Amino acid sequence: MKKLILGAAISALMTTSALAENIGVSMAQFDDNFLTVLRNGMIDYAKTLNGVTLQVEDAQNDVAKQQSQIQNFIASGVSAIIVNPVDTDATTAMSKIAADAGIPLVYVNRQPVNVDKLPEKQAFVASNEVESGTLETKEICRLLKEAGKTEAKIVVMMGELSNQAARQRTQDVHDVIATPDCSFMKIVEEQTANWSRTQGTDLVSNWLSAGIQFDAVVANNDEMAIGAIQAMKAAGIDMKSMLVGGVDATGDALAAMAAGDLDVTVFQNASGQGVGSVDAALKLAKGEKVDQKVFVPFELVTPANLATYQSKN
Repeated sequence: MKKLILGAAISALMTTSALAENIGVSMAQFDDNFLTVLRNGMIDYAKTLNGVTLQVEDAQNDVAKQQSQIQNFIASGVSAIIVNPVDTDATTAMSKIAADAGIPLVYVNRQPVNVDKLPEKQAFVASNEVESGTLETKEICRLLKEAGKTEAKIVVMMGELSNQAARQRTQDVHDVIATPDCSFMKIVEEQTANWSRTQGTDLVSNWLSAGIQFDAVVANNDEMAIGAIQAMKAAGIDMKSMLVGGVDATGDALAAMAAGDLDVTVFQNASGQGVGSVDAALKLAKGEKVDQKVFVPFELVTPANLATYQSKN
């Protein structure tokens, strides 16, 4: 009887081990509202799955640290790796490290270079950035027209220039104002504030101090948009006379919209991307086929549909 029980216990242990999957996750940084929602989406989802554990590391916006984390994951024998890249231009080296080790790799949220030529057992889960800045800028254009503007000056706040999302969202702005419907919009300033609320405040404060006048702020993300709002309020600007747009629909951004300060944002389903990246990693670890690019759609958020999104991010 003892042998029978012992045998059953060993069998159960072996079955559990066979099903267990350990996924290494390297996040560009923890100190970011959107990426926190993304990270928590992965963690919460993994808790609902039997035998799946995540080892989540903070790269602290350091490319070398992130590459070291990937190497450590491989050395520890993880089943798969998920990376939210610090610098999307550094992803070629990361892909090679994982491919040489035969470990599946999933990029999440930030698009790697050569995304159409990723090695086998690698994928990209995010939202299509061509939609993000386009939805934001088209809505700013519509609101300016609604306000009777036939000529409008806008300022563009860019994210980190090493990041594909920042470059694409900025290109989206240029593409929209190049169309006949929105050609009355002119960019008077375009600078980076590195996704940061604090840097966003400083940048807009500098513009205002320099006497630059504008009708709308088009920011690559909500944190910079909130920074712009803080700078304009400190300068005594009536927010009813100013249009401000961002991207991500973070909790703080939706609160700013409810307060009447933010006019436009674009919902990027951070939690959905987190879930999608874990699913893709697990499938690749099991040898299953996964689309090389998995897109979670962006959605326009305005005061009219604000209530729908207030509990999502």
